[in-house]
Amino acid sequence: MKIIHFTNTFLPHVGGVARAVQTLLEDQLAARHRLLVVAPEFAEGVAPARIERHVERLSAITHFNDSDFSVRLPFAATFSQRLADFEADILHAHHPFLLGDTALREAASRQVPVIFTHHTLYENYTHYLPFESEAAGDMAAEIATRYANRCDAVIAPSESVRDLIVSRGVTVPVHVVPTGIDTKLIAGGDAARARRRWGLPADAPVIGHLGRLAPEKNLVYLAESIAAALNKVPAARALVVGSGPSRKDMKTVFKDAGVADRVVFAGKLSGRPLHDAYAAMDVFAFASTSETQGLVLAEAMAAGNPVVAIDAPGAREVVRDGRNGRLLPADATSADFARALARLLEDSDLRERRRAAALKTAARFDRRRTTARLLKLYRQVVREHRRDDDANPIQKTLRPVLNRIATEAAIISDKTGALFHAVAGETPAVHGAA
Repeated sequence: MKIIHFTNTFLPHVGGVARAVQTLLEDQLAARHRLLVVAPEFAEGVAPARIERHVERLSAITHFNDSDFSVRLPFAATFSQRLADFEADILHAHHPFLLGDTALREAASRQVPVIFTHHTLYENYTHYLPFESEAAGDMAAEIATRYANRCDAVIAPSESVRDLIVSRGVTVPVHVVPTGIDTKLIAGGDAARARRRWGLPADAPVIGHLGRLAPEKNLVYLAESIAAALNKVPAARALVVGSGPSRKDMKTVFKDAGVADRVVFAGKLSGRPLHDAYAAMDVFAFASTSETQGLVLAEAMAAGNPVVAIDAPGAREVVRDGRNGRLLPADATSADFARALARLLEDSDLRERRRAAALKTAARFDRRRTTARLLKLYRQVVREHRRDDDANPIQKTLRPVLNRIATEAAIISDKTGALFHAVAGETPAVHGAA
């Protein structure tokens, strides 16, 4: 098959969607499919050469609103000859706006199906906009719902997200396919090497965390929980992997709690250093409630780490309370979280039992399994799209133009309709599939 991915975030940007698209690119190329990733420019540069040669970069505003995101310029895709020349069988959109809209336009013009992965709960990210309000969150959620119904199929990365978006009005078929992880590579990390690199004592139990250090990740709460656990277990240390605007707030929490000298901030990591970092951890701490899937939780478990997390979409699909970690109720206090961490830090036998269960859980997310499921879905959607195409030659000639006009109208209608309902505070109506 020939596949185009449309994503607003991609390498060198670090984040869940960028990593998910990278995994799809690598695995689908390995399965001998032809791939093109359409993504915006980033000020930090480009992806490694082996990946970048499959990427078409579009002109963009970098560091939008002082964030690490890029926003593609209007009509940027129109001037891409490479995109125009790539004859795709299916388009895969990873956002419901910007390049997601471009995917809808291209699908209409090319007369090919488009699927959408609902990676993100967009209402939790409105603080990246120049304005933030409850109405902005409602608008973001409705835009995603309306967009989904313009596609041929939707992928939800977890059962929780599937149930949520269906309850919001998504009526096209929704398939649960999590992003895959390379369990073999992650399990090959070298704990001793990582501990030497970051000065962690060989015998100290280590609390780990990995992710973008951003406000939507509930990181002040997490830092308070880790700090309290470190004070309960004086021999313990913490290793935080990632970067972002909340790093300063976390450091302040650790300093005020008197544990700053026992916390290592490793920054962004990838490849072997990342796998080594996972291996150096003994317990993984995660407090975000804005995730759509527990990708980093599955990765942590592939390294044998039991997880302590808050019950929320994504986490509840990975963490089994009392088996491979602790899944605390949504109203758990930071003291509750700290006690769960401390118990695992202090009881090596308990950690070993949770470790065995964690490894079994991680196997379910191996990328070989998830890639096979996604490619099967691609083939199904392409077959159904071709089977439904019974137009005569004249209709086939006119349809791309008419569909493109209709799609432009639908994009405008969906955005203005979502804005109206959000400002008016109305419950949106369900919008049918394209």
